[in-house]
Amino acid sequence: QVQLVESGGGLVQAGGSLRLSCAASGRTFSRCNMGWFRQAPGKEREFVGGITWSGSSTYYTESVKGRFTISRDNAKNTVYLQMNSLRPEDTAVYYCAATLQIDYSSNYAWPRVYPYWGQGTQVSVSS
Repeated sequence: QVQLVESGGGLVQAGGSLRLSCAASGRTFSRCNMGWFRQAPGKEREFVGGITWSGSSTYYTESVKGRFTISRDNAKNTVYLQMNSLRPEDTAVYYCAATLQIDYSSNYAWPRVYPYWGQGTQVSVSS
C-alpha cells in the first residue's frame, strides 16, 4: 500500500515556474514507478510525465518536453515535477500516481496502470 500527498501548487503568471512534490508513505515506494497526471475542467485526465523506480528513465507528454522535469529522491520517498515556462494551458489539478507495473516502458501513460493516487494539487497559470 502506498499513500501519496502532493504539494507545491499555486497561482503563477505565464512564463513562471513551480515545483510540485509528491510525498509517499509505505515501504514499497522505492520499487514504484511514478507518474504525474493532470486534469483540467471538462477534460479527461492526461499523462504529464513518468519516472522509473530507479530514476534511470523518464517519459513526458509532447507538450511539456523541454519545460517540465520529473525527478525522485528515494531516500526521502518523494517525487518532484519541476515546471518551467508555464503556460495558461498548463492550468489543471495535478496528481501523482504510483505503480509496481513491471512493463512500465510500454504502459506509463495509461491511468489504469496506476493503482495509487494522491488527492491532487491545483496549478493555475494566468496570462
